[in-house]
Amino acid sequence: MTQPPLHVKALLFLLIWPVLPGEVFANEGVPVVVTSPKLQPIYRQVQVTGSVTSPQVSELSPSLDGLIEAWHADEGDRVKKGQLLLSLDDELATIELQSDRAQVVQAEATLADAKRRLREAESVRQKGGIAESLIETIRTEVIQQEALLNQRRADAEHQQAVVNRHQVKAPYSGVISKRMAEQGEWVSPGHTVFELVATENLRLDFAVAEDFLAELSTGLPVQFSLNAMPGKSYSGEVSAIVPITTPGDRTFLVRVVPQVSLMELKPGMSASATLNLPSGQQGLVVPRDAILRYPDGRTVVWVVHSNSSDMVAREKRVQIGQSFDGRVEIRSGLQLTDQIVVRGNESLQEGQQVRIIQAGTE
Repeated sequence: MTQPPLHVKALLFLLIWPVLPGEVFANEGVPVVVTSPKLQPIYRQVQVTGSVTSPQVSELSPSLDGLIEAWHADEGDRVKKGQLLLSLDDELATIELQSDRAQVVQAEATLADAKRRLREAESVRQKGGIAESLIETIRTEVIQQEALLNQRRADAEHQQAVVNRHQVKAPYSGVISKRMAEQGEWVSPGHTVFELVATENLRLDFAVAEDFLAELSTGLPVQFSLNAMPGKSYSGEVSAIVPITTPGDRTFLVRVVPQVSLMELKPGMSASATLNLPSGQQGLVVPRDAILRYPDGRTVVWVVHSNSSDMVAREKRVQIGQSFDGRVEIRSGLQLTDQIVVRGNESLQEGQQVRIIQAGTE
C-alpha cells in the first residue's frame, strides 16, 4: 500500500493532537479570576420612570391690548433673556409720546424764562427799583414751572413705558415651544401668544410608589438613562421629595438633578432611573458574575480551596437577597474569607484543578 506523503502525515498529526491527552496543560489547571466577598450596607433597587422637566415654563402674553404687527421669533427658536419676540402696532402710542416730549421741551423753556426774570428782578431790587411783592410773584412762578416740568417729564416717562409695552420680550433664556397667535390678530392681556421653556438647570421628575417614601432622602445617588439615548447611563442625586401622593396612583414626586450639565437633556424626554434605597442592614455581597443559576433551581458560587499541592474548585449553594450596582447579597452559603470565582466559572466541575490568574478584593 502506498504511504501518504510526509506533509500529509504532519497535517493529520496536527488535527489529532488537540484531542490527545495533554497532561502538562491539565496539571496547570483551569485559569480563573477570583475575589472575596465584601461586607457592606445592603440596598434595595427600585426601578422608576419619569421625564425631563424644565424649572420654568411660561405662557407669555402682552401687557396691553393691541394689534400684532410683527413676529421676531417662532416655534423652536432659542432666545436670550430680553430678546424681542413680538411687536404690537404702537403708532398712536408713539405719536402721544412725541407730544409729551414736546410739552417737556416747552415746560423747560418756560421754567428757564421764569428763572431769568427772577434773576433780573433780584438784581433790580438791590437798587430799590422793584417791589418785593413782584419778586415773590416771580419766585412762585418759578416753583410752579418746576412742578409743571416734573409733571411733563413723568407724563413722557409713562408714555414711554406704554410704548415699550407694545413689545413682548423673553423674560429668561429658553426655547419657544408654542406660538399661539397670528400677525394682524388683536390680542389682550391674558391672551397667550408664546409658550417659553427654559433649557438650563433641567431636572428629572419620577413617580415613586408611596411604599418607598420612608426610605428616600435628598442627596440619595441615582443612576438614570434616557429612552432617546439607549446604552448610556448618567448619574444624579435626589434634590427634592414631594410627600403628597397622586390620587389614584398612590405615587409621589421625586426630583433628580444630574451631577453635571448634560447637553443630551431636552424637556419632555422620557427617562428611567434606578433608586438604591438603604435597608439599614449590612451583609455579604459578591459580584453578579460570581452567581450561577441552573434550571433545577440551584443558585451556586464556585470557590477555590487550596491545599499543600494544588487548588481545586468547590461548588457552594447560596441563598441570595437584593441585587444592586452589579452586586448580589449573599444571605447564606459563603464566608467572608472565601475565594470566589468571578471569571472562568462557566464550565467548572467539582474538584477540578484551577489556576488563579488574578485575585483581589472587590
